[in-house]
This record gives sequence, C-alpha cells and structure tokens, in this order.
Amino acid sequence: MYPTNGSLPSPMVDSDMAVEYDNRHGAGDANETPLKVFIGHNLGFRVFLMSIPFRKFVELSEVANDASGEVAQRALDENHAKKLGIYMLKGLVSAAKMARIAKKISVPPAFDNLLNSLGEQPYFSLQPIVCNIRDVAPLPMSDGVDGIRGYPVISSANEYASHQIFLSQRHILWVVDGQHRRHAAKLALNFLDDLRSLRKYPSKGLVLASKKGESVSEDEMFVWNEAATAARGFATLTVEAHLGLNIDQERQLFHDLNRLGKKVDSSLAFQFDGSNPITLFIKNKLSGDLGVAVTSVEAKDWSQDTGAVLLKDMVGINAIAFLNKGNVSGATPAVIEPREAIVQELWGKISEIPHFGSEQAREKTIAAQPVVLKAMAKIVYDLNFSNRRPANADVLFQQFLERLPSVDFSHDNPMWNYYGLSADERLEFGLADLAEYLPEDAPGTVRDVGVKQGEFIRFSVKHNDVFPLLGDMLRWATGLPSRRSTDK
Repeated sequence: MYPTNGSLPSPMVDSDMAVEYDNRHGAGDANETPLKVFIGHNLGFRVFLMSIPFRKFVELSEVANDASGEVAQRALDENHAKKLGIYMLKGLVSAAKMARIAKKISVPPAFDNLLNSLGEQPYFSLQPIVCNIRDVAPLPMSDGVDGIRGYPVISSANEYASHQIFLSQRHILWVVDGQHRRHAAKLALNFLDDLRSLRKYPSKGLVLASKKGESVSEDEMFVWNEAATAARGFATLTVEAHLGLNIDQERQLFHDLNRLGKKVDSSLAFQFDGSNPITLFIKNKLSGDLGVAVTSVEAKDWSQDTGAVLLKDMVGINAIAFLNKGNVSGATPAVIEPREAIVQELWGKISEIPHFGSEQAREKTIAAQPVVLKAMAKIVYDLNFSNRRPANADVLFQQFLERLPSVDFSHDNPMWNYYGLSADERLEFGLADLAEYLPEDAPGTVRDVGVKQGEFIRFSVKHNDVFPLLGDMLRWATGLPSRRSTDK
C-alpha cells in the first residue's frame, strides 16, 4: 500500500525515491496528452482513474492482439462489436441532446425522431474500460524505467483535487478488458465520418438496417454533426489504467474480470431492459393491455404452475413472431412497431384457449408449454412478414386466428403424440392425412418431439427441432396449406 501525506496521496516517485513525478520534466515528449486522473489503489495496486473523450480514447489506446503480438485477449467477435457500436451511436445522439439541454439551447425535434427510429431507452452508459500502461513500472518505481510526468492539482481550499498527468506517444493504453467496446467505438466513429462525408447512411461497416444506403436529410445531418461534436468532448469513456503489468499479469487480470462475475439471469435482464422494442411490447401491450401474466420465476413443478409465462420464454416466442429469430438482438422500433397489432392479435386468440393462464395451466393444456407458443408464433411470421408468404396470406392468417381457440390443446389429443403412435393408431385416430404436412421419415430418423408420461404430453427441450413440427400439426388442425406446398 502507499501511505498518504496529509490530504495528498503519496508522491509518484522514481526508484531512488528522490524525484517526484511532477519534477520529471524529461519523462515526456513534444506530443504529450494532458489528462486529469484520480489515483486509486485497487486491492493495493496503484491505478489511474480517468474520464477520456470518446474519440480521444480510440486515439490513445490499442489492443494487444492487434498490435503487440502478445495475446492477452479473446478473439474479437465482430458481430458483438457491431451491436455495441449501434448502442454507442444511440448514446452519442443522446449525449448531443443532453449537451444542448445543459447549455439551455433548444432541442430540435429531429433528435427525438432519430432516437425513436434507432431505439430510445431511459439511460445510456458503458462500464469502465480496463487498460494497462506497459512502459512504466508499478509504483514504487523500478530501476531504469521512466515514469509519467505529472503534478497534483490543488483546489482553492488547498485540498487535493486530482492529478494532471501527461501521456507521451509511447504511453499507450493497452486494453485488458474492453476490446469489443474499443472496436465498437472505432466503428461508431467511422460511421459518423463516412455519413458526414458521403451524406448517405453507410452500406458496410456499421449499418443501420432501417436506413441502409439512404440519403441523410438536413435535419438528420444536423443531429449527426452534433453527435460527432459530442464524441470529441461531452461524451466520455471511463478508464481504469493499471501501471506496468507484464503479459502474465494482464492475462490474470483479464481472467479475473471476466470469470469471477456472475451472469445475470435472462428473465431478470429482460425485466430490467427498457430499450428493446420487443420487451417493451411484452410489458406494455401483452402484460399491460391484454393482461397476459408474465413471471421471472419458473415453476418447475407443474402442480405449482400459476399460469404465468416465464419472461425469457415470452421474449423467445415474440422474437420468432416478429423476426423469425431466437433472440431479440437487433430489433428496432422501425421494424417492430408496424407489426405489433398483428402479433397482439395472436395473443388475444391465445388468451381464449381454454385453461391458458389459469392455475396449473400446463397440466390442463399443452398450449401453456412455450414450444407450442413458438409454433404459433412461427405461423404468424410466415403468414405476415416472410418474403415467401403466399398470395392469400391475409385470408389464411384470419382463418388461423378464427380456428385457433377451437383446436384441441388437451393432453388427450392423440395428434400431439403422433410420433409415438403406430401406423394403425394414426389411422384409427384420423391422423393419416397429417403425414402430408410433416417431414418424410427417412430410414433411421428419430423425431424427438416428446413423449406422453402418464396423463401429460411433455415436449422435448430441443425447441428449435420441435416447434416447426408442432407448427405443421397446427396448420393441419386449422386447415392451412402445408408449409411444404408453400415453400415450393
């Protein structure tokens, strides 16, 4: 640990403890970058805590995998970085709006219009990025290693306020934890530079799907110019800089920061998320307007089922209905809002299914099992939003909605146990025609749809394999054409 000297932290000194950092005028060079920092001792190791303008951080930092040859990072996931980049763009537009409010300048409607199209949310923030300045030694200094020039900043009340340090060109902020955030920041800055020079929304790199290749209106250009200005000063990133770590220490720090934390439960994460338009649809329209019960606690014992749908299942079901995807990543208001009325119609009909939403619902109806709801959602997508929807899709969709509540969703309906029946049993129960809707069974094919255990049909947990087959059964039961005939 490092003792304090009155109200000041201990001076930053060289190896012989004779020269303080603020006197080391020879440690810098002609291209120094001044930064104000707070000195911390993270579990005893000295660190610099600093707030750096968005664009400046990209200029001052590097990632070990990219430039140094010493690997202390995982491989870069470009798709993940692009999602973060979109988030940062929204944050920069929000920051530009807040800067105008702070200066008591009017905010043109274009700010809110653009934020709404991008996906506004109640708050924006990024966690601190952890870096290492390699070419200095952990303090106290080691022999033969230069330090960083700096001096304490004293307030008018003669109290320690912070330190002013000067990073030279060799003082690179090597990113230990945050390479995706740094790469995303580069993508966001490239987006702003390209958009402002070409006056068109980029078609490569960071892409806004709803505006790809479009010309930028004058109102939107004004907002993006303000966002670029915010990136130079008003919008900052918080950095914790460690000092003089070697590669093994960087790797250990990366491990500890990424492996010692506990992942947030999916249902809790969706419950807290106020940005994704699909989660907002669930909260406002399904839970709010329709009164569909949603819970974040799973009742694994069916006898304890309250009838509420688990939130993470609800998110997955609606992701299929809106986007034909297994998750809500990339959903934007521009895509989701025009589709909300149609998906809400589905949930209105689901609510009419006998026993849905009641106590012990899963014991009374297979419609309470999420994989069945995913099958319904897939039909809604295919008949409304798919590029390959049939010419009479609107008529078929209304037919599906009208007949859905009358489908026998009881556990006794032999259709749900189709793959557990013999050929004679299928004929006996009037299910022979259903074979035309289902995939052909090649020799040795095993359809792991589920089994009937006692009184109940329990479908497999392999939802992606099961819900297309259940969708085929629902098409047959509601008189829709086979999806194989529409796919031709």
